[in-house]
Amino acid sequence: MRVASGVAEIAMVGVVRGVFALLRALGPERASNLGGALARFIGPLLPVHRVALDNLRAAFPEKSEAERRAIALGAWENLGRTGAEYAHLGTLFDYDYFNPQPDARVEVEGIEHFIALKDDGKPGIIFSSHLANWELPAICAARYGLDATAVFRAPNTRAVARAVHEVRSGTMGGLEAARQGAAFAMQSVLEKGGHLGMLIDQHFTRGVTVPFFGRPAKTNPILAKFARRFDCPVHGVRVVRLPNLRFRLELTPPIALPRDANGEIDVEGAMRAMTAVVEGWVREHPEQWLWMHRRWRVPPAAGSASCTAQANVTSD
Repeated sequence: MRVASGVAEIAMVGVVRGVFALLRALGPERASNLGGALARFIGPLLPVHRVALDNLRAAFPEKSEAERRAIALGAWENLGRTGAEYAHLGTLFDYDYFNPQPDARVEVEGIEHFIALKDDGKPGIIFSSHLANWELPAICAARYGLDATAVFRAPNTRAVARAVHEVRSGTMGGLEAARQGAAFAMQSVLEKGGHLGMLIDQHFTRGVTVPFFGRPAKTNPILAKFARRFDCPVHGVRVVRLPNLRFRLELTPPIALPRDANGEIDVEGAMRAMTAVVEGWVREHPEQWLWMHRRWRVPPAAGSASCTAQANVTSD
């Protein structure tokens, strides 16, 4: 049984690599367009589409049903494009700080903050969200010599996870899978003066409860805990998808996080502040966010309470 399972996984890895090879042969524009069109067609047929619509109704009660459905379709298209663009991650990021080109696919706002993080001799934390092609900031950090480790959650399908990891490992700096015990590896990165990057916009069962679009949401507090322990700068970074397969990366200045009476960073307050930044991003470009995820799972009555946070990074 175990041998058969291993053979099946090897075969599936071959299939995924074949799909990636086909997408590479198509070129970045056609691959992205194909992925977006397929996801836009197939997505609404899947049960999880109802999750997206329910989330949008709760987040945007002022919008019409037609507007919410249009956002959901846009979210499916963005997800399909992002999936197809994995085949081109090695060449997609073409921003050159030293020799900027007007026809580059990628533009960066706040590149001075990347440079400052690299040169200040301190550890640092960068949070992000599942907006546009969310893989690009880690590539930007690697291209400009920022000692950064991206914390990621592997796809549920092992074959896809292996193929995606091959792409990531060839284009990014350090990588750390979200798993039990990952917090120790993350802490080691900061102790050595490195930088952590992590997406903070998904449900985390044992997290702190913070407001997100006016509803309570469980959020992993690990970055706030590290910010408190190391008292290091915290930045946010987002990606905005532009027309014609172009992107804009925006890195914020250091964010002033709430502190307690002892002058130390308040963990729950810090996650509220970071989540508020993410909400602002999503409100600006809702069609580029991952609405299919069950982000809200907290009863309304528990909205003002917080749960005991565990120092690990496994999410559900």
